[in-house]
Amino acid sequence: MTGMRIVFMGTPEFACPTLRTLIERGEQVVAVVTQPDRPKGRGQQMLPPPVKVLAEQHGIPVMQPVKVRHPEHIEEIRALKPDLIVVVAFGQILPKALLDIPTHGCINVHASLLPRYRGAAPLNWCIINGEAETGVTTMMMDVGLDTGDMLLKRATPIDPDEDTSSLHDRLSQIGADLLGETLDELAAGRLTPEKQDDTLTCYASMLKKEDGEIDWSKDAATVKNLVRGMTPWPGAYSHLDDKFLKVYRVQTAAGKGAPGEVLKAGRDGIEVACGNGSVLILELQLEGKKRLPAADFLAGCRLEPGLVLGKKG
Repeated sequence: MTGMRIVFMGTPEFACPTLRTLIERGEQVVAVVTQPDRPKGRGQQMLPPPVKVLAEQHGIPVMQPVKVRHPEHIEEIRALKPDLIVVVAFGQILPKALLDIPTHGCINVHASLLPRYRGAAPLNWCIINGEAETGVTTMMMDVGLDTGDMLLKRATPIDPDEDTSSLHDRLSQIGADLLGETLDELAAGRLTPEKQDDTLTCYASMLKKEDGEIDWSKDAATVKNLVRGMTPWPGAYSHLDDKFLKVYRVQTAAGKGAPGEVLKAGRDGIEVACGNGSVLILELQLEGKKRLPAADFLAGCRLEPGLVLGKKG
């Protein structure tokens, strides 16, 4: 426990282990700032962010500004007299007026090994790009996008078959542990901020649904990485006739054929040719149907060799 007054800013499930760590350490979390409740699911029911749920379970006051940069919200936070603001996947850019409030500044827990993969979707893009390693960086925030001075880092290998879902869970806990270590080093006066080398950076842009469309002319490893990086959201997809075909899990293979051509379809999976090599689809979902293993999918939908996946025309 550091004894500092801390304002926590975060929104999704990824941020919850860090908030939980602050609570378990006995830190003085004076408020949580998170995004407004949003409509979710088919029924578009208004649901609170996971961070709000956790904060309310522990009796921590919650603020949900539509735009935290509005002067009234900045003054609300200033009135709390925080020594430190901790930010994890909050989802809004913080203005300088807010960054300047806490005595010890604002510390961000970012899910990449900075300066690589600045931006909104580092977990996805490191997998899509076929990286073998990623990690978490704690950093002092400034007005740029993930450009502040680095504090501590922790690396972890990426398994060749790992998708974004499992990497998310692992990095969220690594981030929580690293933030605890960062606070201990801060309290002991041992932190040495390190400038980022801008020449080494790359940008992990926010994902759009269309980013998940499979280009079968790419090599098999590239297609596999796209599927891994897009699972579970927004999902990798192709087309079967005029219907969306979501692809959740594949293995690379050595088949040959025209890009997108179904080479064989059986209990072991659906083999589809790529620009170089092929992939064996193991789990998929046709528009309007359930997500299924390939064998179950084929029980209700025959795919003949020679059929070509992809948008017609």
